[in-house]
Amino acid sequence: MNEKTLGEKLAPHLPYVRRYARALTGSQQSGDTIVRATLQSIVDAPDQFPSDLEPRIALYKTFETFWRASEEAGPQGSDPAEGDDLIVQKRLADLTPKSRRALLLTTMEGFSETEAATLLGENVDKVRLLVREATDEIDRQTHARVLIIEDEPIIAMDIETIVTESGHEVAAIAATRDEAVAAAREHAPTLVLADIQLADNSSGIDAVKDILSDHQVPVIFITAFPERLLTGEKPEPAFLITKPFQRDTVKTAIAQALFFDGMNVPA
Repeated sequence: MNEKTLGEKLAPHLPYVRRYARALTGSQQSGDTIVRATLQSIVDAPDQFPSDLEPRIALYKTFETFWRASEEAGPQGSDPAEGDDLIVQKRLADLTPKSRRALLLTTMEGFSETEAATLLGENVDKVRLLVREATDEIDRQTHARVLIIEDEPIIAMDIETIVTESGHEVAAIAATRDEAVAAAREHAPTLVLADIQLADNSSGIDAVKDILSDHQVPVIFITAFPERLLTGEKPEPAFLITKPFQRDTVKTAIAQALFFDGMNVPA
């Protein structure tokens, strides 16, 4: 059997590095732009790709290396053709501290503390400190009024518990598209947590589109099939939680979505 090419080894991990990048930058466009630039850097200098690491770790490591380089460079240069990339670089440098990255890597992306240390170029004790710093920051964050769109009662109750224990208020729980739109109009939530497939075979994505047509609010999608919404080929979510989820994953996703909403960063 022929050995897999580097592209074949990395392909299964691309949706998830897109998720990470989108969570870091606060938008699909900016996140996907930095992922494309990372992949181009691999194509341009394959000998610099850390082949001694497991492919998933090596991909995220390359992403982090590219991220740090953009931080150090800042928005340098004046080529109009590079304007979008420079905006992305400034967002990277200004809006997502290393503590947030450590938290996202260990909670949302599921890396161990040792793996996160490798990715961030730190030791494990430093990673633990960074995660504590990010957690403390989250605890000081402005609280949200949350609309939960979920058709499975047990899952909805679980999310409700996580939301309230994190210090936020549950404005309403909706099981269908129509219920969700009506609840949003009545309660004006400041955050939406939405499943993809709803009780009457309606779509959580369509519900969110209807809600966003009335007013802008940060949205986190919850799905058992995240790779279907992380292709980079069409308008897709910036924030995505994978089912089954952990409490810390939901809490971290909420914090990051509110972080960018509070900064009022344009997508």
